Amino acid sequence: MIGNQIPKAILISSASILTLAFVAIATQSVDWPIKAENPPLQPIAAQLAQDENVTAKSEPSAPIASGGGFPTLFSMQGIGQAQRGAAVHKRMIRPMGLPPQQLQTYRGDQFASVDANPLKHVINDPLSTFSVDVDTASYSYVRRSLTNGRLPNTDAVRVEEMLNYFEYDYQVPEAGGAPFSTNVSVVQTPWNKHTKLMQVGIQGHKIPLVELPPQNLVFLIDTSGSMKHETKLPLLQQSFRLLLTSLRDEDEVAIVTYAGEAGVLLEPTRVTDRDKILDKINALTSGGSTAGHDGLKGAYALAEKMTGEGEQTRVILATDGDFNVGISDPDSLKRFVSDKREQGTGLSVLGFGHGNYNDELMQTLAQNGQGVAAYIDTVSEARKVLVDQVVSSISMIAQDVKIQVEFNPQTVAEYRLIGYETRALKTEDFKNDKVDAGDIGAGHNVTALYEITPVGSPAIKFPDERYNSAEETSTSFDEAYSGELAFVKLRYKAPGEEESKLIETPVRETDQKILVSETLFAASVASFGQLLKGTHYLGNWSFEDSEKLARENKGADRFGYRSEFLTILRLAQAAKQ
Repeated sequence: MIGNQIPKAILISSASILTLAFVAIATQSVDWPIKAENPPLQPIAAQLAQDENVTAKSEPSAPIASGGGFPTLFSMQGIGQAQRGAAVHKRMIRPMGLPPQQLQTYRGDQFASVDANPLKHVINDPLSTFSVDVDTASYSYVRRSLTNGRLPNTDAVRVEEMLNYFEYDYQVPEAGGAPFSTNVSVVQTPWNKHTKLMQVGIQGHKIPLVELPPQNLVFLIDTSGSMKHETKLPLLQQSFRLLLTSLRDEDEVAIVTYAGEAGVLLEPTRVTDRDKILDKINALTSGGSTAGHDGLKGAYALAEKMTGEGEQTRVILATDGDFNVGISDPDSLKRFVSDKREQGTGLSVLGFGHGNYNDELMQTLAQNGQGVAAYIDTVSEARKVLVDQVVSSISMIAQDVKIQVEFNPQTVAEYRLIGYETRALKTEDFKNDKVDAGDIGAGHNVTALYEITPVGSPAIKFPDERYNSAEETSTSFDEAYSGELAFVKLRYKAPGEEESKLIETPVRETDQKILVSETLFAASVASFGQLLKGTHYLGNWSFEDSEKLARENKGADRFGYRSEFLTILRLAQAAKQ
């Protein structure tokens, strides 16, 4: 070797080794939206070739969040946006190595990225206000990711939807009273012996299917090219066949499809003519672009014609959420769906597949359409949502349900709400009946967990304040409140009413209106969700600890969902290796 020169052979060998190393990392780490057994780019190219309008597609004007991956293998952009008081960011994560023509159309699964709720100091911020959420899509998406052997994108994890996937043993509301009961329990936090876990549980009253008024349902089905995969249109067809078995003879069904353009596939038809409806469902095929807005307009127009006095009307949208023709931005669709809801037609959303699943759009549609958002990854999940829980999925018993918890600075120093980041409301929104919130279906239950730090606990994180302390403010409190931890207030509207009603419930440390085992099972689910998101509030808590807690408190498991949760916990342990 002469001077500082390096032989060419060594340079070439080093470059080759480095290239092979990057290829090895990429092939083992990147969650490519194609089947591994296929040639690397063939499925994407084939799908694009089927889409007549593919050259007209472009990337969204705002960056969007995508499915899981690693920053070292992706180029990333970020943008901030406020959403109901929470700090929301959207990210676009794009795989390197795709040719330019495919980069124009590749988007990946899309999620809004929201910062976790921070720890709050009761002296400075005693009120916590949020909208209820009965959606369960996040849990199903997490399950699909782990079943496929990988941890989910952290943005896909919404702890409240994981909690609300399960039913809990809450007290059933009394007949003739409020449409739901309020249940509260306080236990020691499993992951921190110096804090308490406060569970707030709402149980909606149950209505048998036979007692519901006639239902008018418009199936709005995405038949675009992106729906071809077996986990999309074929599973969608199975799901609607299951729903049809739950409906009664007096109910009516219509079908609108959309791809490059929207059209009525089935005019309003009584369920007595099941064969005719099934023939239309079975004949569905996929191809073309995604004119979702035109589909929504057509479905709502048909729904308006179907609505009769004393009947309930709902559009059920089944899609991967890939709207790319017509109005497709969430804000415009939100206004459109909200207007239709005010006119009496609700909207529920069923999500399918992965690769270009638009979770953010689907959440926006369901939240503003007085309906639920579910992610259908298996036939079993379709049965859960459309058969076992069909009444709660299509019939609402309370609208604009809001929760506000006021913590007592005499007894509680700090608190944090676990989950519900995308449902946060301003303090003043609680009494404002013009501010929309979530709805509760017949038989639904809603669960919220707070981790609270008692006054004097060694777990307190905020420093002492010279001029603003619990000792100084305690003298101004009525002695009657001294034993209370918090005061829970709920507002709701009866369906169709404009003025809300108020329910108030004081919380004491000795309250045990919920079985301890139920609260601890909920804690296992919440801890699992927080671990997936990467929280720093759990200390040395692990997936193994969550599994042990769930196993010890599994309780009644009529449909096997809690047993399945134990399997998912074990899959997470394996995926973490």
